[in-house]
Amino acid sequence: MSSAPALAAFASDELLSIADRAYRRLRDAIVDGSLAGGSRVSERSLALQLGISAQPVREALRRLEAEGMVVTSPRRGTLVAEFGPERLAEMGLVRIALEGAAAALAARRATPTEVAALRQQLREMAPATAARDIAALTAANERFHDLINAIAGNSLVVRSLQAIRAYDHFGRLRALRSSPQEPAVALREHAGIVAAIRRGAPKQAEARMRAHVERSLVASGILRADGTGDPITPEETTP
Repeated sequence: MSSAPALAAFASDELLSIADRAYRRLRDAIVDGSLAGGSRVSERSLALQLGISAQPVREALRRLEAEGMVVTSPRRGTLVAEFGPERLAEMGLVRIALEGAAAALAARRATPTEVAALRQQLREMAPATAARDIAALTAANERFHDLINAIAGNSLVVRSLQAIRAYDHFGRLRALRSSPQEPAVALREHAGIVAAIRRGAPKQAEARMRAHVERSLVASGILRADGTGDPITPEETTP
């Protein structure tokens, strides 16, 4: 009796709905400047450009508006939000506080299975780090932080981070592109954060997360340099 042929698992991006794909495409276009700040956008024109119906574009624009990426007014329609330096810096400070709180909560609550998932994510990030594959690293970084937020299990913190997700993506992308060394530095800091969570050390996990986010925002040019982080020992960088 012959066995059925093996089926390849879906790639992560294949699991996304059309609305999710539209959201990511539009978000990335805003972040990289393809959709310039202050420019007017419409469901119909965007749908035509993307080759899809208006409904998923409408859903994507709702998400982007909730995140402050676009602004809708009765007289002017829907405009791409301006990413001014002050706004970016404000959102960066909020992100430092929220990400730090999430890491502290994760250190208190993480199960061995959840710690194993974080360590596995680090291992999966290593090839993209070595190759300096910015697109893959950006997605992998988001999955890493999403895992920590899920482990934290605090709905208020998670909702607040989701509300600034687009700004988070903007800063992360700019940081990873800032220098050839940045991906390796970020992976090392991620490993140190996981080590603190694994030990159940909330203060250290929070301090390391805050230092990591602040340094990445400085690298991206969003914040000015200020202060130093908690040192990470070599053994803590092993996934």
